[in-house]
Amino acid sequence: MLSDVMEDYLKAIYVLQAEEGPPVSTSEIAEYVGKTPPSVTDMLGKLDDRGLVDREPYQGVELTAEGEVVALEVVRHHRLLEAYLADRLDYDWSDVHAEADALEHHISEEFERRVADALDDPNVDPHGDPIPGSDLEPIDEEGGPRLSDHPEGDRLVVTRVSDRDDDELDYLAEAGITPGTTVEVVDVAPFGMLTVRTPGGEQSLPTDVARSIRVTDAE
Repeated sequence: MLSDVMEDYLKAIYVLQAEEGPPVSTSEIAEYVGKTPPSVTDMLGKLDDRGLVDREPYQGVELTAEGEVVALEVVRHHRLLEAYLADRLDYDWSDVHAEADALEHHISEEFERRVADALDDPNVDPHGDPIPGSDLEPIDEEGGPRLSDHPEGDRLVVTRVSDRDDDELDYLAEAGITPGTTVEVVDVAPFGMLTVRTPGGEQSLPTDVARSIRVTDAE
């Protein structure tokens, strides 16, 4: 049996690998889990001893096949719970992440199955993140290009939004920028702002926020 903390680390490595590719550095993991680098180094040693990660000296870590399966199960629980909280309990999409974090380690496989059945086995969570299947096979986490990479004139559909910052999610919800929204890039300022036209009007986004939004062509 793995501890909740070990599972949290494996999930963090999984998410960071999906975003930037392996190996994942100790400092990146420390920032993600909110721990000091020495604490992270100690935990990575334990995960390495269990065969859940491969460590590369001075480079970072990568999930092994076994570690990836554990991470996929935690991610499946987390994203199913987010979908259930938003769809059936009317949680705001900025509130579901913390609740799912608290519950993801403590649900049974029967509970997981019933949640999936109640939601007709959804493919994505409220933020557009893909939900791993019950077979825990690797999934495509690519998410498409970032909004910040597009020039003026491009018409796009939002596919995915990072759920790491609750205030950012509240801002995007207020701006009407959620998965499924069609936007048009109308201005890319040289000082770190990007303006898009949404069904509700024009919205200006800091570049770091636009970078957290994944899109696909609207055509």
